[in-house]
Amino acid sequence: MARIVQLSKNVINQIAAGEVIERPFSVVKELVENSVDAGATKVSIEISNDCRDIRVADNGSGIHPEDILLAFSKHATSKIQTGEDIYSVKTMGFRGEALASIISISKLTCITRTKDFDTGTKVECENSEVKEAQTGCAVGTIMEIRDLFYNIPARLKFLKSPKTEFAYINELIQAMALVRTDVAFELKNNGKTTLRTTGQDNTLQALKEVFSDIPVNYLREVSKTDRMSGLKISGYVSTPDYTRASKKDYYMYVNSRVVKCPVFQKAIDTVYKNLTGNSRYPFFILNLEIPTEDVDVNVHPQKKEVRYKNTNQIFNFIYSAVDMALSGIVEKPSTAIVEEKCTISASPIQPVFVNSGSDDVYVDADTNLNLFEKPQTAEIKQFKLSEQKEETPAQAKIIEEPVLEKEELIIGQYKKTYILIEHEDGLEIVDQHIAEERYIYETLKKTKNIDCQLLFISDVIEISPSDKALLEAHKDKLNKFGYEIDFMSEHEVIFRKVPQLLSKVSPKEILANILEHISGDIDNIEEQILITTSCKAAVKANTYLNTFQMQEIIRNWRKCEKPYTCPHGRPISKFFEHKDIAKFFQRSK
Repeated sequence: MARIVQLSKNVINQIAAGEVIERPFSVVKELVENSVDAGATKVSIEISNDCRDIRVADNGSGIHPEDILLAFSKHATSKIQTGEDIYSVKTMGFRGEALASIISISKLTCITRTKDFDTGTKVECENSEVKEAQTGCAVGTIMEIRDLFYNIPARLKFLKSPKTEFAYINELIQAMALVRTDVAFELKNNGKTTLRTTGQDNTLQALKEVFSDIPVNYLREVSKTDRMSGLKISGYVSTPDYTRASKKDYYMYVNSRVVKCPVFQKAIDTVYKNLTGNSRYPFFILNLEIPTEDVDVNVHPQKKEVRYKNTNQIFNFIYSAVDMALSGIVEKPSTAIVEEKCTISASPIQPVFVNSGSDDVYVDADTNLNLFEKPQTAEIKQFKLSEQKEETPAQAKIIEEPVLEKEELIIGQYKKTYILIEHEDGLEIVDQHIAEERYIYETLKKTKNIDCQLLFISDVIEISPSDKALLEAHKDKLNKFGYEIDFMSEHEVIFRKVPQLLSKVSPKEILANILEHISGDIDNIEEQILITTSCKAAVKANTYLNTFQMQEIIRNWRKCEKPYTCPHGRPISKFFEHKDIAKFFQRSK
């Protein structure tokens, strides 16, 4: 074993830089966050030399000339003063490590000026050595990094291709532009502009600028506030009929900070679980505002993760906000002025258990959450009091129910499966089975006592020992939704009762569908029973319907809270705009 020696300052910084600066993306993130913290309204990022040369310029407050040398030393920051400040961080950065790490692995030039001085300061850094001089410049800061990792060849070998490294940077600036809509961002790669936003402080405008092809009509606004706990969430989620093949477009923010949050993600996935098909995921951009003392952002070197003081509360709040948005429910501030405080009791939401060593979140299935009742906070329950003409507390909101569309013109039926509807601005095609299945599903979900049909004569159905064990274990849950089963022997069962909706369906077919769906999802068995019931009760494809029957299906479907997909996640309708149809036939109108 060699003798112990004190490492040099430069080596210490290089070791520390390995935690803070993983790749060019990390440099851009730290510098852009510093620009935002400095109050910049314009930030320009230029990338070149295979992502090893980086220039970030802003019009922020700049760095005071007396602080400039200190800014590049280890653990020097203007954003916190004491240890207690770590638990109430309001800025993006706070550790004072980034600049010291960057100058240990690159050649850096900084030009900065504050509004209080006529001249600026130019600083050149290499191998952690800093040289200072006066210079003329505008108010703000310019950071130029050259030859990133020039003195750490091993790190260069682990970088991916320049295109991949730039893709990471591009995704970062996209994410920041979507949440900091008050800042105009410009990103260039080898002199070519790849992204530009105007900083109009409008989320929809920023979405259009970042994603020029995103269909805004598929987005639903999310806005929910709980003044008692200081929680607020805002943003947009896509309807279940607009999905992606991956979770790449999950834009999650906590106090405008880009994060990877398993609790956030689990809440979204739970809402969409029975609204989208397998391996299909929504697009969303949501910013959760939470009191700084209730969230810990100092749990990851790159500040990618956060921890909450009350995880269940956060899960419930996000879930209910997104669920309300997809149901067409909009919160508006109450005009009533009431001084009494509103007491909010614990809501019947699934407990969430977060594995601190991974991104996994575990939701306990055996809890007091009824899967057939929408999880509601007491705040939402307060809203419903307004329907009874009761006074709403000032802290609460008033729910506005979605307005149903006017009577629609049913053109007819196609292939005895699809209903054709004429609108003023286009043509809509609706799958009759899926539309009615969604209506029955939501109706049964709200029904406490399902009407049953007593079967005087029922077929004896043969089952396997494993099926018998499964049915016996969940007999009470089947009874709850109108199914009463008697076991005649180890291998035979009969139905005594079935839901009235299924009185004309063969018991063998019913049982086969129940076993098929519940055997693969034991933890969500009640939901699967309900989905099976809805599917079997709905009108089938290739069934002739008269005009009255079609009108009834469409009228009921329009009343649904989530009229986008069936419980299996299949889309219900497809709309063709009249202008697109006319364009195809080369008509001007």
